Amino acid sequence: MATKKQIVLPIAILVAGIGGYAAFASMKKPPQEKPVVDNTPVVAVDVVSKTPMTFNVNSYGIVTAKYETELVAQVRGEIIYLSEAFVKGGFIKQGQILAKIDPSDYEAALIDANANLASAKAALVQEKAYGKVAEEEWKRIDNSVPTELSLRKPQLAQEKAKLDSSEAGVKRAKRDLERTIIRAPYDALIDNRTIGLGSYVTAGTKLGHLLSTEQAEIRLPLADKDGRYLNQHGLNADVTIKGDYAGKPYHWQGKIVRSEGVVDEKSRMTYLVAEILDPYGLATDRPPLRYGSYVTADIKGKQTPSVTTLPRHLIIEDRVAILDKDNKLKFQNVKVIREQGTQVVVSDGLEDGMRVITSALDYPIEGMKLALPAQTVKSVETAENAAGHTQSIKE
Repeated sequence: MATKKQIVLPIAILVAGIGGYAAFASMKKPPQEKPVVDNTPVVAVDVVSKTPMTFNVNSYGIVTAKYETELVAQVRGEIIYLSEAFVKGGFIKQGQILAKIDPSDYEAALIDANANLASAKAALVQEKAYGKVAEEEWKRIDNSVPTELSLRKPQLAQEKAKLDSSEAGVKRAKRDLERTIIRAPYDALIDNRTIGLGSYVTAGTKLGHLLSTEQAEIRLPLADKDGRYLNQHGLNADVTIKGDYAGKPYHWQGKIVRSEGVVDEKSRMTYLVAEILDPYGLATDRPPLRYGSYVTADIKGKQTPSVTTLPRHLIIEDRVAILDKDNKLKFQNVKVIREQGTQVVVSDGLEDGMRVITSALDYPIEGMKLALPAQTVKSVETAENAAGHTQSIKE
């Protein structure tokens, strides 16, 4: 039979254990609650803003002179004078004397031609007098009909023909004498000179090569598909020429003056011709657009009243992802009217204020909930504030 001590001792131990557990339990802090995490996918967007746009067509080409002239001698003789400006790279004005050929023989020929002319004039006067004398003599003869020969009309015609020939000889001699002076046909740049002082030239000898400085031309290749962006196939369109001079970029203004009208067999391109006035800036202070320079060109094209541009990679099968007013994903059909490098021009499908998603989505599903970066930060801050408020109440 158990004693009183055997019964009381276990009960005391049990009560002490329960009391110790309760004491330790009361000292334990409650577990901290974690803030709510927003797992909504975050996206970046661009707001659509439609604006007018002018379509420019890009091209390239080499600058050349509108007029080139191979200067040749028209008479023969020795070169007795050369202008200091008649050197490679020299600029000359229209009518400026470049060279002279020895005129001695041609001056003598002109004197001889004038003498022949004077002789022909005298012979004609004399023959007219003979004709009048013959006519008076025939008037004294009754019942007779004079012939043209008896009136010396054939002789008179012959003397007139000699006079005409003599006058032509004088003109020819004057022209040959004038051709001994080589003049610039227009304002030009000397591309090269092939004669020297004392050289003997004949008719047809090359003297030099001239490039007009009044106007420059650039042949601009144009793909057939780009022609739709130009008014009147580019005729009379303004064009901006871009190039370098002295290591710095410059631009010049010109105009499309014509199309060559055929498709090149090798490149399959058509060519527009741009014209630039005063390419060397002789009448202005602008830098020269030198012949032989490689340049790029922006041809002004058609204007459209309301379009927007987007990165090319955002357009997939003529659709673009947008964030609707409920912050949900939506695929919008668009019309692309032009591709410009990494950008595309969209005319229809997008309106002002629409939000185009520019960031990538792992598993895009139309209608899925999305969030903007600012909205996500605000949501997290709200959750953290709520968690902190709960903790303070428990404490």
